[in-house]
Amino acid sequence: MNKKIKPIAIPGIHERFYKLFLELTQEFKNPRILEVGAGHGAFTKKLWDKGYDISACDLFPEIFYFNKVQCKKVDITKKMPYGNNTFDIIIAIEIMEHIHDHETFFSESYRILKPKGFLLFSTPNILSLKSRIRFLFSGFYYSFKPLDHKNNDGLQHVSALTVDQYNNLGIRYNFKKMDIFIDKRQSTSKFYLFFIPILWLYCKIKSINYKIHNKFDYLTGRILFIVFKK
Repeated sequence: MNKKIKPIAIPGIHERFYKLFLELTQEFKNPRILEVGAGHGAFTKKLWDKGYDISACDLFPEIFYFNKVQCKKVDITKKMPYGNNTFDIIIAIEIMEHIHDHETFFSESYRILKPKGFLLFSTPNILSLKSRIRFLFSGFYYSFKPLDHKNNDGLQHVSALTVDQYNNLGIRYNFKKMDIFIDKRQSTSKFYLFFIPILWLYCKIKSINYKIHNKFDYLTGRILFIVFKK
């Protein structure tokens, strides 16, 4: 019986992620791509159908249902079974919030990327105004909730990193540049825009660089698309 291949992601993310992917890959001719955390294989299939040279890996390859591409069993918090300078592009859709060890992942991504290659991933935007209000009243960011400590299926959101922390990882592991995009603006965050002058004043009083975490995209975006170039 054929398994249904469907995105394991927030509705609309694959479409918006693919649109950005197309914009970023115009400079490449026949790029070699690796999708980490490929899930059922929905995005792998999308790229394969478009003629891309796509490889896939996942911690649970048994749930990968697209039989045109082999999905390797890979724990991305450990050394990955690929040679140096193998891929032009590494993509990871809604994976970063599921792992604790981002250091190994960044180190390995840099190693297996070719010169001028890039890492592109999505992650919940914990800096949005909606997320900040949620954290103020519940202690949990947008898209995060209390963990089931007996559950180790890899599907829970266990890591909430800020833009500054991701940038630090990129710098430490020799990536040249970080660019950030959003999938769309949250209507809820727009409702809280009146807080912006208060944020600016607070940062001014506390001598904190306001621009690091308070760009308009960060305050209003739902999901961050982050790009690191080698």
